[in-house]
Amino acid sequence: MTEVAQAQTPSPELPWITEGQALPPPAMAWGASSPAPGLLAASSDLSAARLIEAYRQGIFPWFSDGQPVLWWSPDPRMVLVTPQFRLHRSLRKSLHRWTLSPGFELCFDRDFSQVIQRCASSLRNGQKGTWIVPQMVEAYEALHRLGQAHSSEVWVDGQLVAGLYFVSLGHAVFGESMFTTITDGSKMALVNLVSVCLQHGIQTIDCQQNTRHLASLGAREMPRSEFMVGIAQALGGPAIDWRQQSLHWPALQSLAGSA
Repeated sequence: MTEVAQAQTPSPELPWITEGQALPPPAMAWGASSPAPGLLAASSDLSAARLIEAYRQGIFPWFSDGQPVLWWSPDPRMVLVTPQFRLHRSLRKSLHRWTLSPGFELCFDRDFSQVIQRCASSLRNGQKGTWIVPQMVEAYEALHRLGQAHSSEVWVDGQLVAGLYFVSLGHAVFGESMFTTITDGSKMALVNLVSVCLQHGIQTIDCQQNTRHLASLGAREMPRSEFMVGIAQALGGPAIDWRQQSLHWPALQSLAGSA
């Protein structure tokens, strides 16, 4: 995601949610003609319990330092349908070459805290700061301790060189942010996640908002109503023991349309 824009004076009413009060339904989010399409509510509460409530409804937090917690549910929603993931030939070759290196490892949840901290500190084109503020890091680390936030990681010679973190509720997977210090590192972390999703029959990974990078890997926009139907079904799937997972090559070989 990109840096949250400085909001203009909103024309629709923005609900303020107090602690213990439920978030509004996603259908109440601001529409396409509003100053901030997809904006749903604001609060000061960003607990692990609030995050679980939000993600179960396809809602996520996104705000900058000095702002209240802002809750979003965009329409349309950027979604990666895992069987449609584009494992480009160059990435496949890069991944295969790295896996032959003795010091190379792909894993999950070895160091979630370092992954989210590295995502927060990574410089990105067009951004002056980060939306992964300390309050956000604390909340997702609490969610990780509950077993519902995870990291896909790339290690070389005992050093974390790339990774991404995500939320997983049943078979519902919500991607958050990624970083890399090597060429194709974050893409390899994503391939690692996609391979396990395919192995377990997880059909979608939420990408939240449209970016050229995600679109190049096969993600596409989906109407929020369709996205929510998929989430409701996926929530009933069995939880994945992510720490025990690893790159699943057979699932990647089954991908159609890889270039």
